Amino acid sequence: MAEPTPRRNEPRLRPAPLLFEPMEAVADPEHFFDLESIDDPRALLARATELTQAFRAATDRAMEYQAMAAAQLADPRRFDRLTPADIAERAEWTEDYAKKMVEFGQDLMRGVGAEGRGTADPV
Repeated sequence: MAEPTPRRNEPRLRPAPLLFEPMEAVADPEHFFDLESIDDPRALLARATELTQAFRAATDRAMEYQAMAAAQLADPRRFDRLTPADIAERAEWTEDYAKKMVEFGQDLMRGVGAEGRGTADPV
């Protein structure tokens, strides 16, 4: 799995709400959040941009939860503590990236978080 690219100077975006699509729409490979039905290029650009921002924000938030889980799993106070190699294997990361995610998660749980680091990306 590829490591995320740094987004150091991007502001946190307030995402457009993501609506889950009905199963019959998901089964159609041409269907994607009803974008294919928008004929006006201005409206298409606006909605596609909203979705892009929403997915980026969701990715950043999910990554924060991954980092906090990694930090909790690596906590030496746990009797079932995992090593960075174990965490990397479970998350399909490199061991170095797992170590960075553990550190990032520790920062988040201490309240340093993305704001103190300038990004939601641990690298």
